[in-house]
Amino acid sequence: MGDPGVQLPHDLIAWVEEVGGGVLKIADRKPGGARKEAWFVDLERSDGAVVELFLHYDRSDPGVTKDPWTLQREATVCLALQGTAVPVARVLGVHRSHQAMLSERLVGENWFSRISDPTEQEETARDFMVKLAALHKLDPASLDLAELAGPTTVPDAVGHELDEWNVLLAARGGEPDPALAFTLVWLRRNIPTYEGPVVLVQGDTGPGNFMYAAGRVVAIVDWELAHLGDPMEDVAWLSLRATQEPFPDFPARLREYALCSGNVIDEGRVHYYQVMAEAKLQVMSHRPAAVSSREGPAGGDVGNGFIYGVLHRRLWLEALAGTAAIELTPAEVPPPKESRGHEWMYDALLSQLRDVVVPRIADPLAKARSKGLARLIKYLAQVDAYGPFFEACELDDLEKLLGQRPTEITEGRARIAAEVRSGRLTDGAYLGYLWRRVARETELARPAMGVLAERHWPALE
Repeated sequence: MGDPGVQLPHDLIAWVEEVGGGVLKIADRKPGGARKEAWFVDLERSDGAVVELFLHYDRSDPGVTKDPWTLQREATVCLALQGTAVPVARVLGVHRSHQAMLSERLVGENWFSRISDPTEQEETARDFMVKLAALHKLDPASLDLAELAGPTTVPDAVGHELDEWNVLLAARGGEPDPALAFTLVWLRRNIPTYEGPVVLVQGDTGPGNFMYAAGRVVAIVDWELAHLGDPMEDVAWLSLRATQEPFPDFPARLREYALCSGNVIDEGRVHYYQVMAEAKLQVMSHRPAAVSSREGPAGGDVGNGFIYGVLHRRLWLEALAGTAAIELTPAEVPPPKESRGHEWMYDALLSQLRDVVVPRIADPLAKARSKGLARLIKYLAQVDAYGPFFEACELDDLEKLLGQRPTEITEGRARIAAEVRSGRLTDGAYLGYLWRRVARETELARPAMGVLAERHWPALE
């Protein structure tokens, strides 16, 4: 066995060498992927040839996390799609005990926003719509999808998804966020009555989850959220990912998809699944408060996770508010910042990171983490300057809704949640309050978020 000095279990390294047919020489973890780690592994075979492979690895234990969206599910789908019109990497092996999958390493990029040529960007986006249509035209019954449940109607498929979430929330314990609990009830009440056939949906499709080269999609990746459902669910997820890496002329791309797939774009269903997509992200991240404080941030990119958390909470409320015709008013304008003499420290931290620390970091993973920490510093500077003002604004909101001013925000939020559960507070009043909260949160996070602070759902027409 090779000794590359990497942080992978020895038995997993032995398995990679056995399946790949060579000695491990290089194992390089790539940034991104959250807890599902992405590794480039190079193996040297007996004839001296070097084989470049890709290892997807998740150290978590599904028995502990109660997570149904495992690498085993992803592997099942990737194996089922081998040889179809949907391009996926060739799978070499799936580990029996570790959550690990070894596949060929494809030549291509996955950061859609880095395509500088507008023509290439449009060609790539158009080719992706062809591939998405090909996925939805597959007959699930013809695929070996034993890991996936087999609902026969779209309402059944949606109900199955919501049931799966409830099982996960119950298994993990702790009370879900009141806004999430509200959303789960809303989703149950408004399940689409679409009578078309169920299809295989990726469940998190779009830029960032496909690889491309020279204007063509090389492979669609990340299938752990795949399931049987409504094709409009993937359209909703595509619109969600397009807020992070905008697709050129999104309405035109949807027209191309409709032409290739034969599926008419149903805006009402897309809006429903936008709410559902954001709720799913909240369900996936749910942990009891005691567990969250004990586990801490682990090894993930805390800064990146923070700014995307703010973005997704805002998109979630935008989608929900649209169902109740809530006016999306901007946050209040705070008074001019008052100097307290220590603001220079934030600037010094940021300049040291930007000009001294980051330029000297060769490891791309460490460099990404450093940039994430800079985002947190920018946010904390805003909280220091404007946090008390926005807290007072929320207390004003709570006073109007409750009839008396709470002594602190946590108390007021708990009372508002009780009012919603009892039915004494209307959906519209509650959603309006939640929107104002997330608008203020966005203002505090604006310097850390950059362009993401201005991203919204793309128009469908």
